Order: sequence, then C-alpha cells, then structure tokens
Amino acid sequence: MVVCIPGFTGQGSRRCNLPALLSLVGIGMFWLPGSTIAQTTEVVAGRYTDARAADHSFIRWREHLIDDEASSGIALRGSDGAVMADIDGDGYLDIVSVHESDDQYDGVPEGHIRIAFGSADPDRFESVTLADGPEAGAAEDAAIADVNGDGWPDIVAACELAHLIYFQNPGNDIRHGRWQRVIPGVASNRGSFIRVFLADLNGDNRPEVVTANKGAQDPTKAAQEPKEISFFSIEGDALDEKSWHEHVLTRVPWPINAQTIDLDSDGDIDVVGGSVAQGRMMWFENLGGFDFVEHSITPTADTELKEQVNGFNNDVIDLNGDGRLDIVTFDTKRLLGVHLIWLEQPATADAPWRYHRIGDYAPDSLVGLAVADIDGDGDSDVMTGGYSLGNRGADGKATIDNALGRLAWFENSDGQAGQWVRHDFSRRERAMYDKFLPVDMDHDGDIDFITTRGNSGSYDGVLWLEQVRDVEPGTVFMPAREYDSPEFALP
Repeated sequence: MVVCIPGFTGQGSRRCNLPALLSLVGIGMFWLPGSTIAQTTEVVAGRYTDARAADHSFIRWREHLIDDEASSGIALRGSDGAVMADIDGDGYLDIVSVHESDDQYDGVPEGHIRIAFGSADPDRFESVTLADGPEAGAAEDAAIADVNGDGWPDIVAACELAHLIYFQNPGNDIRHGRWQRVIPGVASNRGSFIRVFLADLNGDNRPEVVTANKGAQDPTKAAQEPKEISFFSIEGDALDEKSWHEHVLTRVPWPINAQTIDLDSDGDIDVVGGSVAQGRMMWFENLGGFDFVEHSITPTADTELKEQVNGFNNDVIDLNGDGRLDIVTFDTKRLLGVHLIWLEQPATADAPWRYHRIGDYAPDSLVGLAVADIDGDGDSDVMTGGYSLGNRGADGKATIDNALGRLAWFENSDGQAGQWVRHDFSRRERAMYDKFLPVDMDHDGDIDFITTRGNSGSYDGVLWLEQVRDVEPGTVFMPAREYDSPEFALP
C-alpha cells in the first residue's frame, strides 16, 4: 500500500498527483486531503498503528507546533529543556523553554529563553523572549518556583556558557514587562551548567537551586577534572547576588544531573546525580538542615547485557508496587542510551539496585523520556525520544542505519513492569527530543506530551504531541508541517 500524507519526505517518497491517485482508488492507495507527498508504509510514521488503549481504541499521534522559527521569526536552535506552570495566574499552563542557539558547539554565548503563555485553546500560545544573547548563553535547562515568596512563580535557567540566571516574576505586565534578573557571581563563569531544579531542601518553605556543572560545553574536549553537583541557598533578596551561597554535594568528572525527589519517601527532598565520565549514578539522602549523605546507585543485572548507567535523564515512580520509588533511565557505553531500563530501589540505602531491561533503542540514541499512563489502563508506560547524531544543518546525509530522531512509547503490557511493547511512531533524519512533559493538553481524558525538538535547524522548537484515539487504525503519526526532515524506516 502507498499512503499519501503531508510532510513525509522520506525514503521512496514522491509527490502526490490527485488525478492519478483517484484513478488508483481500490488498488491499494489512499489520499488524505491537503497531501503533497506519497509515501510507502515502510517508513515508521507511515505505518498503521497497532497500539490499543484500555477502551480498545487505536492510539495515534498528531504533532502541533507551539514555538519555532516560522512562527516567531527568531532563529531558535538547539531546543532543550522545558518546564510548565501557570506563570501569569490566568488558570492556563505556560511553557518555559530554553534554546542553546548552536547547530554545533562553537563556544559563543548565545541562546534564547522563551515563555509560551497558554490559553483555553491548546493551539493558541503567545510566545515571548525572556532573555537572549549572552544572558542566555547556550541555555540548557530551566526550573520554576516562587523563590522570593511573593506568590508569583519565578524562573531559574542553567546555561552551558556559563552561569545560572534568576528571573523574578514582576507580578504585573508579566507577558510584556521586563523581569528583573541577576547572574550571581558565585554561579558565573563556572564552566557549563547542565541541569537545574528548584526544591525546598531544608523545609523553610523557600526553594534552593539544585544544579550540576559539567565543566565545559563539550567535556570530551577538555580535561575531565571533578566538577560540582551542588545547591545554592538564597538567604535574603534573590536579586542580590550576595544572598546566594553554594553548598557542594560532591565533585565528579562530567556531572550530568541533580534531580530533586523524595527518593526514600521520608518526607524531605533528596537529590539524584550522575557522572558521565565514570558511568555511574548516586543519590544524596537528605538528613535535614542541609546535611546530606551520598549513596551509590549500583545496578545489578541478571544477564550480561548490563552496561553503564549515568543518569543523564531519569523519571522516578514506583513501578512494581512495593512502596519504593524506582528509577526509569537508560544504559549505554556512550553518552546517550541504547536500552531503556528501570532500576528497582532496594530495601536498604546502600544495597544494589536491581536492573530491568524495558527495551532496545538501537540504532538510535535515546535521550528524552517520561513516565505516564499513556493507554489509560492504570499502569505506567514510558514516552521516549531519540537524538540524531549526524548533520544538523541539512538533510540527505543519513542512512537507515544511522542514529536518527525517533519517537516511541513503551507499553507496560503486563501491568507489572515485566513485559513491555515498543510502539514507534516517527523516525526523522534530523531531530532530538530532549524533554517530555505529560499533560492532557486538549482535555479529552488522555495523556498528551509537550516536548522540545533540536538538532534539526529551522525545525527546532517547542511542540506538543496529541494522543488521538480512533475506532479504526490509521497511520501512526500526523506531522504538523507539510515539509519536514525525511522520515525513515527502521533497519
């Protein structure tokens, strides 16, 4: 069968000719209105879905654009982190996104930090620039919380070149007024901040800034001397840089995470970290009063397939129902993942974490993930995104065996996290999906996802993936653009 779908430009594609198509009705071809490209179902996105929801409907995905170069007139590149909150108090969720600016590492401190203000219509956002240029130098991650206690959510961003920056919500003229800001000296010219979280670590109802600094934008080209996983307490006016005080949790070569979560479920916030250079994870148990003790997260596997686990991206949830939080992440001997896994938290803090394989991602490199009940059957599934490792500026450079930008979700098919089924729905030559935020955007009762896309030039930006449920199966993915980076099959 040949399927005519707008936006597909992958292997074996050709332009749709409507009269010719109509003459072929009944012999294995169909057409969708507005189509310009004919595409065989060989490509991942052109397949018919076999994924089913709990109500037996078929699950498909429709892509919606929120913020990109075409809509903003700004050359957004390297879109990475995203977080959501109702920033302006109108009852609708807003999106803070960060964009590194680079198609490749060039050491130039440029970037964009953007806010997309939501509305009752999930396809209508008002996007504004909070910061650009050196203030947003290779912006990598962001966090939202009320830092100064005035009732309005503030923003902290981590920049790979090479600082933290705090933005104070003005409380009025939020969308178009200037937010006061500070780059505190203690968090300036520090190498390369890669992650940032806001969490109340000591129970005083004021969040601390928890972060990891990998040392250089591209640590593979620098000496991997130990760098900090730390947090900053803000003791006084957050806009006064003298109020910022650093507390170092550890120093490791190439830190990659500083995720805040009550991992031991004792009522306070712990921190989960990782080291790429050492291929290991650790967590810092909160003992109260800014006192922490480090524990290793050492995977143990029942097979010889276990590789390194560095905690680049994680989600945390009790998968097996034993009352302890587990970690969903990926393992790899490279920077990015080839296997999606989960680590079962042991009964005691220093015991090994049992390793469980969820599924394979080869030849693509896994980077983004989020846990949610996608199919509505009451258990936890996992949305994932791949990282294209080839040319970021132009198409036509990749083959089917290269690491490309994939979208796939893993169905928890037995409800016990023991058996999983992978459902692929897009595989583009140029795409990196670094972040997923599960949210029912269209209020139809199922989970959708906010995500960012990088590695793809003018296609970079912020989008949302609508979960579509149909009585009959259809093509698994409906792209937002008529033309996009080519779709590929899997080898």
